[in-house]
Amino acid sequence: MNSAQADAYLRRIGAHHPAWPTSGVLRDLHLRHLKAVPFENLSIHLGEEIVLEEKELLDKVVGGRRGGFCYELNGAFGALLGALGFDVTLLAGRVYGEEGRLGIPYDHLALRVRTVDGGDWLADVGFGAHSHYPLAFGARTEQVDPGGTFRVLEAGPDAAGVRGVGGRREAEDLDVIRDGGPQYRLEVRPRVLGDFAAGAWWHSTSPKSHFTRSLVCSRVTEDGGRITLSGRNLTATAPDGTKEVSELATDEEVLALYRERFGIELDRVPEVRKGCILRSGGAEG
Repeated sequence: MNSAQADAYLRRIGAHHPAWPTSGVLRDLHLRHLKAVPFENLSIHLGEEIVLEEKELLDKVVGGRRGGFCYELNGAFGALLGALGFDVTLLAGRVYGEEGRLGIPYDHLALRVRTVDGGDWLADVGFGAHSHYPLAFGARTEQVDPGGTFRVLEAGPDAAGVRGVGGRREAEDLDVIRDGGPQYRLEVRPRVLGDFAAGAWWHSTSPKSHFTRSLVCSRVTEDGGRITLSGRNLTATAPDGTKEVSELATDEEVLALYRERFGIELDRVPEVRKGCILRSGGAEG
């Protein structure tokens, strides 16, 4: 990412070019990203190609003023942070599902970010409703955030009895907990963006993936709440957690809401479909 691309990305999220890659700057960029760039899976249902390469991610998120799911959002955000001087590592995760079962390998992409002032953070702008600010990577105590109370803990063995890589403590997997419930399990081994192609393909095409079975577009609001459009159902969540749910009656209302509340210009209403084409890329994030 060159300086002009980085500046365009910063304008997209309403930020200025920082002087130094500090923890405070990371916190500010993280929240701005959550407010400006929606978590959405519309490409899957619009028949749009999803390409895990830096240029295509920037074209979509910055040039096209769209959002995406974890691979796209954290992939693009990681590229921005790297261009701004942060030390960024891509991490693979598996999301906890029903009955505590872990999802597929490369189910999720998150970021480990180190800052010049000694910070070591778990940044994640691609998990939908999650922490508003980065989580301290090495802390094992509760971390209170507007999005909930979080903990990052060493994980126990998985269903196959495996615990991390090679039995080394520094390579143990980590569980990310929100309000007492496990969200996802992270490997600490560094990855590159192309490693996630299989996971993105599965989530874009498998009938077992929740992304192919539903529509979602969601972002943090200016007051710290959340607005989510799922098909024609609109949910407005206040900062205190209270919800208001309504249903949009017409295509015109749906398209206007995408435009006015999410900044997404569409020429037709997305409809649930099985998936789209994915071309894997080998670029680093």
